Formats: sequence, C-alpha cells, structure tokens
Amino acid sequence: MCGIVGFIGSRANQKIVLQKMMDAIAHRGPDGQGAYFDDQAALGHLRLSIIDIKGGSQPMMNEDENYIIVFNGEIYNFQELREELLRDGHIFRSHCDTEVLLHGYEQWGKDMLARLRGMFAFAIWNKREKTLFCARDHFGIKPLYYYQNSETGTLMFSSEIKSFLEHPEFVKELNPEQLQLYLSYQYSPGENTFFQGVKKLLPAHWLEYKDGKVMTQRYWSPSFSPDTSRSLEDWEEEISAAMAESVQAHKIADVEVGSFLSSGVDSSYIAALAEVDKTFTVGFSNKQYDETEYAKNFSRSIGIKNYSYRVTPEEYWASLGKIQYAMDEPLADAASVALYFVNREAAKQVKVCLSGEGADEFFGGYNTYKEPFMTSWYDRIPLLFRRAIGTLANYLPPVRGINFLVRHGRPLEERYIGNTNLMGERCKNQLLLHYDNTINPVDLSTIYMQQVRGQDDVARMQFCDLNLWMVGDILLKADKMSMANSLELRVPFLDRKVFDLARRIPTSCKVSGQQTKIAMRGAAEKLIPVQTAEKKKLGFPVPVRAWLRDKKYAAIVRDAFTSSSARQFFNTAKLVKMLEQHVSGRRDNWRQIWCVFMFLVWYDEYFVKR
Repeated sequence: MCGIVGFIGSRANQKIVLQKMMDAIAHRGPDGQGAYFDDQAALGHLRLSIIDIKGGSQPMMNEDENYIIVFNGEIYNFQELREELLRDGHIFRSHCDTEVLLHGYEQWGKDMLARLRGMFAFAIWNKREKTLFCARDHFGIKPLYYYQNSETGTLMFSSEIKSFLEHPEFVKELNPEQLQLYLSYQYSPGENTFFQGVKKLLPAHWLEYKDGKVMTQRYWSPSFSPDTSRSLEDWEEEISAAMAESVQAHKIADVEVGSFLSSGVDSSYIAALAEVDKTFTVGFSNKQYDETEYAKNFSRSIGIKNYSYRVTPEEYWASLGKIQYAMDEPLADAASVALYFVNREAAKQVKVCLSGEGADEFFGGYNTYKEPFMTSWYDRIPLLFRRAIGTLANYLPPVRGINFLVRHGRPLEERYIGNTNLMGERCKNQLLLHYDNTINPVDLSTIYMQQVRGQDDVARMQFCDLNLWMVGDILLKADKMSMANSLELRVPFLDRKVFDLARRIPTSCKVSGQQTKIAMRGAAEKLIPVQTAEKKKLGFPVPVRAWLRDKKYAAIVRDAFTSSSARQFFNTAKLVKMLEQHVSGRRDNWRQIWCVFMFLVWYDEYFVKR
C-alpha cells in the first residue's frame, strides 16, 4: 500500500511543487519516494514495501517508456495475470503487481479492470497521446481524489486531498452544500467533497483526462441475484470455503501479517482463518466499552499472541485534531479514533493487518436490516394513513417512538439514506444559519434505490449501504487511520469472489427479526466458539456518550460551539442548548453533538490553522 500524487499541466517549478505534494502524504509511504517528469506530467509515488521489496519501485515504465504508472494497493490475482501476459509475449523486469497492471493496460486497455481482484487506485500516463487514465477498485477500498483548475485546466490527483493544498493552482474553498448532507450522513457522501471542486473518483469508476477534459465512467456495479434453491447449510459451507480462500489470498506478502481482533464475529473469524502470529485490540478503562479481555482469551484459545492497548480519555480527546486532519474530510464516527490507536499499536509490530470490514454489507449484519421483519405489522397500514401520522408526529416532542412514526410515514426509498440518519431537515433548519431546502439527503440514496427496484427491502438497504455508507464511512476511516500510521490494512470480506457468493444468498439466510448475518455466523461457528459467532454487533464501542456528560469534556465542546468558527455556520444558542440537554440527561443527543463538534474540529485544522 502506498500513496500516489500528480498533476497534468506544465509548470516551471514542477519538481518543487510535486515534492511538496508528496511530503504532505509522506506517511503513506515511508520506505521510499519516486517521481516522473516530462513537459506535461508530474507523477509521484510514496512506497510502503510489501511485495517484491527490492524490485517494485515506482513510478514504473513499460519497455518503450511510453506508459508510466503510479499505483496504490494490492492485486491478489497478479500472478495468474502475469502468467497470461507472459504467454502473450510481455517481458517483465520485476515480480510485483504494479508491472502486471502496466502490461495489463497495454494488452487489454480499460477491459483490464474486469480481470482485477484486489484493492487499487492507480494512474497511467500515456506520454505520446498526452492522456491520463485512472481507476479505483470495485468496492472503493483505496481512495482517489481529483481537482481541475477551471482557469488553467491543470488536473491534480492524489490519494489524499491535503496534498492539493501544496499546489499553487489549487483554490481552497469550502463547499457549504456538503455540510448540510454531512449532518444527516455523519460523513461526506457522494462524489463531491467539503472542498469546492475536489471530487472523489467513485468506486468501480475510471477517469480519463485528454485535451483538457475529464471523463469518468462506471465499469462495474454490484447486483443481487438470490438463489432460493439452496439450504442454509449449503450457504454456510460455501461461505467457509470462499472465506478460507480469500484470507489466504490476502495474506500474500513479503513481510509479516497480523490481524485486528475485537469481541465480534467478523474479526474473530478472520483471525481464526488467517492463523497469524499476532492480533491487535484496543479498549477503554470503562468495562462496558472494553474488549481487551475477550481478545486475550480468544487469542489464547487459538494459540496466537494478542497485543492490547487501553486508550485513556485524555489521549482520545487530544488526538481529535490530528485524526480529523488525517481524514481529509470531517467524519463523526467515534470509532475512527479507536481505529487510529489500534493501527498505531499494530504498526509497531507488523506492516500488514487483516480486518473485518465489509461483512455487514455483504452478509446482512446491521440491526437496521431487521426492521422490515419487526415492523411489518405497521407497514401494512396504507401509506396514506402512515404519512398523516408521520406528519403529525414530526411536530411532537422527541420522546420514544416518535422517530419510528416519522420514518415509517414514508416508503423506504424516501426515508433510508444508509446506516445513519443523524439529523432530519427540521433539526438542520434550526441549527444552520444558511439552510437550503433544495438539498435533500434522500436524493443521493434514491439514485441507488432506483437501481434495485423489485428487490426486497433488505437487499435495497444493502445496495444503498454498499454504495454510500461503506465507502463514505467504513472504508474512509479504514484507509486513512491505517495509512496515518504507515500500515497496510487488508479486508478479506471485501473480495470479488466473496461478493459473487454473497450476492446469491437470499435474505432469509442473512437476516431475520432476531438475528443478522445468519449464514455467515453459521459458517464461523465451524471454527470459533458459538457465543462469539452469535454475539451482538458492537463495532468499536467508544464511551463518548458518557464523556460528553463529564464537565471537563462538555466544556471543550461548549467552547467549540460558541467559537467564531461555529458562528459562521450555526445558531450557537441552539448548539449549546442541545449540549446542555445531553449533559443534564434530559436527551441523548451525543451523536448529533459529536457530528457538529467533529466538523468544527476539522474546519479548525483546514481553514483556521492552515
């Protein structure tokens, strides 16, 4: 895993500019740097050496030096593709996956993307034709951002937005529309970002830059095709085989590989399948939020070493600015801080870690997926009557049950935006100084809901989460928190072969009103204790709710809520009231408070300090 950066557009001082851009993301590749320059292009690469440590330096050229590539990620089937390319006459000078991409693009062009199994973001410069081709992996595991100066036409790309700040032609300007979406999603959704003009290359998309114009296109889309002819036991056996093969593929490395471990089924299953020597866990002194004892006991039971670390409240809060800076965009997922510390501790021992991201989206792991089974009695009421009830409920005090009536007063495609929906439009209208009623968070999710019309509600929610929540929250923090610590994070669940299986499993073998990930848990039970396989989902539990009722930490948030930065965007009196309601115990507003607070911490890092 590495960092890539570059720009297309002639500059007198291009070497100095590129070096500054590379320095901004040096944490992504501490093992070496490389650069390529010609009269139009500047490409940079920062290397974290994992495979073919001596021979995999980048940027890399083909034989006639026309194609130049910079690549971030791992291609797990590169050896098979290499054999095919050798039979077609290609000559290789290394044993790394980067050179396979280079020759694969020569041989197959854009069609190469359909052959790849792995995580990747790469850019290939065609020197003769003056064109740039970029692509991002099928699920969005690796990030890629781009920006084009509207006056000069210069195009920039990078693994992280912060490197753009070092280019003289980058105009740093806040995108206020993204704030309104963020307050609902808790992350920055879609292709736009908090920086005006900066876009994400979306998962399973390629980009081509030619004659000053940028074109993007989707090359693959996940789809569900449930096979109801198979038994639950059949699916469990298939999952066991697919996951065992995927984990072995994800262990390919010339350095030691470890694994993260919490008390949940996903990481426990991965750790047991991988049979690594070392696992890593973080916890907190509050036992309700501490998973370190379980991790030690589980690791001991399967004969591997566990390294655990307890994060103190003081270091958690002290790290917030550094972490929001590392994220590039604000993220209100409190687990991201815990993830930062487990990556930090793992990086002291290994260069690569396996993790359980993707299991919930593939196999139906979120509690929200139970809802269609648990609320079918209410959803049978005609929509006309439910709409009327929901409209009335929206004006009642937010007591228990009101949110349910409001949400179910609308059909799924009008209410479901993903695994989180922190603030409704009424709340945002009260908090924001410049609320725009034309910005509707449902507009984004509807794009994906429409693509799976005719599927059951769980499949539609899964599809939405695969395209929004997973890439915008789960994978964002996985990449940024691991790379901030120069650690490669690999996710064996998020594998094309595993998805080809998961897409065929019917909802009845994924979720019921009582349980999630039914078939996957059954597969895991063949390898790990039943009580672990059946354990309720926790994620990375973090005691933020309790901390916000502590005078010391409530004071930190209150200062942010009354700051000059807050006064630019929010009704600060409303913010303080929301905080006081939580501190007093009258409301449980911690997630809404944290969402606003993280935006202000991020804004301070990017628009006040820099």
